[in-house]
Amino acid sequence: MMKEKKWMYGLLAVLLVAVLISAGASLFTVRAVQQMQAAQSEKNETTEDNVPIMDGTYTIVSTRPISDAYQSGQTGNLDSKQKEILSMASDVLSSLLKDGMSDYEKEKAVYDWMTANLRYDSGALQVIPDTQEDADNPYGALKYHNAVCVGYATTFRLFMQMMNIECMVVHNTEEYHTWNLVKLGDDWYHVDVYSDQNGGNYASFNLNDQQMHQQMMSWDLSFFPAATGTQYNYAFQNKQDVDSIYAIPGLIRKAADQKTPMLSLKLSSLDDQQLQATQALLNGVDVALSETEAYAHLSVQRSWLPLGSNDYLLALYLSYPQEDDPEFPSTLTQEELEKGCQSINDAFGTHLDWTNLSSDPVEDPFDTMGM
Repeated sequence: MMKEKKWMYGLLAVLLVAVLISAGASLFTVRAVQQMQAAQSEKNETTEDNVPIMDGTYTIVSTRPISDAYQSGQTGNLDSKQKEILSMASDVLSSLLKDGMSDYEKEKAVYDWMTANLRYDSGALQVIPDTQEDADNPYGALKYHNAVCVGYATTFRLFMQMMNIECMVVHNTEEYHTWNLVKLGDDWYHVDVYSDQNGGNYASFNLNDQQMHQQMMSWDLSFFPAATGTQYNYAFQNKQDVDSIYAIPGLIRKAADQKTPMLSLKLSSLDDQQLQATQALLNGVDVALSETEAYAHLSVQRSWLPLGSNDYLLALYLSYPQEDDPEFPSTLTQEELEKGCQSINDAFGTHLDWTNLSSDPVEDPFDTMGM
């Protein structure tokens, strides 16, 4: 009996030591993980400027020296490129701003100008090396109308700073995309001009955090200010009441026929069943558009915003195909096309005809706008 007790006591002691060791190891592991996380956080401390985007391909650069020079009228500290940026940006604002405009009206005027003008034009083809080099800053955006998302964001911020409107450049957690936060009144709003390029349908204009998250974006919420406003959201300002969800397809058809960029609908007192029915209706509209030749190239983006108890704002952003995009073959002469085909035939032993190069639109070979 005594031997059995000793054996049991020994087993308990071993188990106790094992538990203590395990607990200590767990405690050490937790502390180690916390220390590593803190070190990583310190190493990757979030900043607004000097952030490499797309594995260092582009960089967010400060626009404050230029906006400060605009405010003070003192340009002595600017280099030649910064002075040219200041001149181009000043000309744009001179054409847009009118006496008595609110900050929101100024912001919207800049958004409308950027979505209408910042795209490739034929003049950019003559200066490709420079456009590529400056695609991530206001110089490329304003001089060549050639910019990636970083160029859009820094240009928008420059305009806002010049007009004394608080604005920041935001980068997502994975550091492959940038957009802006702008302060209107007491609230901050997200603005992603790049995502609305060539459309200008306000799908990414003055969104709150909830709406921005619907666009599958994440960012450092502890560094960048929270965007909670709705007052200056374009869809919120232009909402219309809808008595029945079954009126939605007809409203979308009417908006499409009129080429309306945005349709904002206030839906009241929707229970879960009605929400599901609304989603089914919208899915059905997508199918109908794709199967109808007149609307096959029309895309409709959705955004939901809760307004209160069972009330919702449904924003529908309509994107239409661009009819005025340049087709590069139209600028080539028949002689150039024939010589091109002959060089291809000589190199590969093929029998192409020059019409092969001119029958279909050619993609812009210098398009870097896909970021």
